[in-house]
Amino acid sequence: MTELADVRTAHTSVLSAAELRAIRALLDEAFDGDFTDEDFEHGLGGMHALVGDGSTLIGHGCVVMRRLWHAGRSLRTGYVEGVAVHSDHRGRGHGHAVMAALETIIEGAYEIGALSSSEAAFDFYASRGWQLWTGTASVISPHGIRGTPGDEGSIYLLPGDTYLQPDGDLACDWRDGDVW
Repeated sequence: MTELADVRTAHTSVLSAAELRAIRALLDEAFDGDFTDEDFEHGLGGMHALVGDGSTLIGHGCVVMRRLWHAGRSLRTGYVEGVAVHSDHRGRGHGHAVMAALETIIEGAYEIGALSSSEAAFDFYASRGWQLWTGTASVISPHGIRGTPGDEGSIYLLPGDTYLQPDGDLACDWRDGDVW
């Protein structure tokens, strides 16, 4: 295992155009070109955790504020987006370092944390204490509440001290592209 590079946190507003291009390039590489413009936009306006190796960006993740609804309550949620480590640098703890920085932000500023994961990362998030949401999922859409059964089984939560009814529904706010 190599020594971990430092993690820098920064709000989108202070990132340069070159840094944003580097983030996008990393995400495109890490997700094999399956990262859309809408996916990228979902991570803007929040706090980013960046890991570099010299002047090269090798790891990234961000947390943005979203509203999730559960059991009649609107929850201020730190929603994790765009977690990736360059393929040449995986398995060295960089992803854990990125998530540790994001979790610190979530614990300090939000009621809960949430994210939607690919199956390949389920064990990674579970190993960090994230809990798989086992209830139903929906979205507050422009046309009312709509179920999102295709997202069930891929939503993870960092509930902190907030009690969530495990057999209830969890609804997210609307956004273009993937709502979760």
